[in-house]
Amino acid sequence: MTETFDDLGLAPEILRAVKEEGYASPTPVQLQAIPIALAGRDLIARAQTGTGKTAAFALPILQRLKAHANTSFSPARHPVRALIVTPTRELAVQVEQSFRAYGRHVPLRPCVVYGGVPMGPQEKALLGGVEILVATPGRLLDHAGSRTVNLGQVEVLVLDEADRMLDMGFIEDIRRIIALLPEKRQNLLFSATLAPEVKALANTILRDPDEVDVAPKVSAAESVEQVAYLVDADRKRDLLAHLVRSRDLHQVLVFTRTKQMAGRLASWLDRVGVDATAIHGDRSQSERERALNEFKSGEVRVLVATDVAARGLDIEALPQVVNFELPYHPQDYVHRIGRTGRAGMKGHAISLVSLDEEEQLVAVNKLLKRDLPLRQIRGFELDPRATPPARGSRPSGGRGGGRGRR
Repeated sequence: MTETFDDLGLAPEILRAVKEEGYASPTPVQLQAIPIALAGRDLIARAQTGTGKTAAFALPILQRLKAHANTSFSPARHPVRALIVTPTRELAVQVEQSFRAYGRHVPLRPCVVYGGVPMGPQEKALLGGVEILVATPGRLLDHAGSRTVNLGQVEVLVLDEADRMLDMGFIEDIRRIIALLPEKRQNLLFSATLAPEVKALANTILRDPDEVDVAPKVSAAESVEQVAYLVDADRKRDLLAHLVRSRDLHQVLVFTRTKQMAGRLASWLDRVGVDATAIHGDRSQSERERALNEFKSGEVRVLVATDVAARGLDIEALPQVVNFELPYHPQDYVHRIGRTGRAGMKGHAISLVSLDEEEQLVAVNKLLKRDLPLRQIRGFELDPRATPPARGSRPSGGRGGGRGRR
């Protein structure tokens, strides 16, 4: 089996950049996907953020487009030849930065466009000519509508985080984008899950695709200490503030299901003296970047985010994650807690579970193939008239039971 990038058939200029980035051995998704992409075949791949999937499509794209590389000042010599569509601004920026890093020795022009910022600078970059365009769906269609981008020479289409784009309701935008592309092209689809709706989308876009599946079997949970605290729904935010204060927690990434809840929770925490900020789709790019920088620097203790907004966030050594609400899809629970416990470090995941979330709790336990330990915190016990979950673990006593130990 191939074990080094040298064996993948990549050009010396690309290999040089890869080594300069400090990469020695390909990850599993790179080992499997790069040869398929280099062969020009369509591909559907299941791989989570953090598995090296960006390089799995960026390196073969750079290899393919290397023949078109030139230093001409003429925009006509730099048509869009590769289009990468991503669901969020943060991920789009990271993908474009990866293309710049891996392609630093190849004269190809990457560019990124996303909403929440003025179109002017993006229009100028597009009209100057770019070969590799990374874009969020809505802003890409804005540029197409204003005729500042022509997609008629695209050779490779990448749909990155396809499941998230469907969750965000981008299916019609994706169809409109597809209609702007040449019929003859290579298609690469990457997704953290291969839900039926993702496969249905793949069937309408991909042609006889090869399939790569490197999704971990819930392995992200193994380095993370997990606990669920039963609490009445209307006392969740009080319990969260209590946990942050009593345990002197810092860099707490809190997940909610909706952007409305994310904004309200962050504002409430701030009002009661727990420095917090939110990151979600309604905030401008500058606001999102400022919120993330404040969180990374320790200026705020709590960052409240939705699953969609958190895709693409890169926070090293994150100590803990809190599920303020359990997600509707159990796979999202694994993605959330996978934000902590990285690089050999111990992580902590806390879930605040109300009685109306029994269905979600059962689904998470089923995916994990074990029951999350259920506990209660003294002073935040369930209403005695409430009925605890009928399935799964009961609130534990003994070590940590009733005392709120992590």
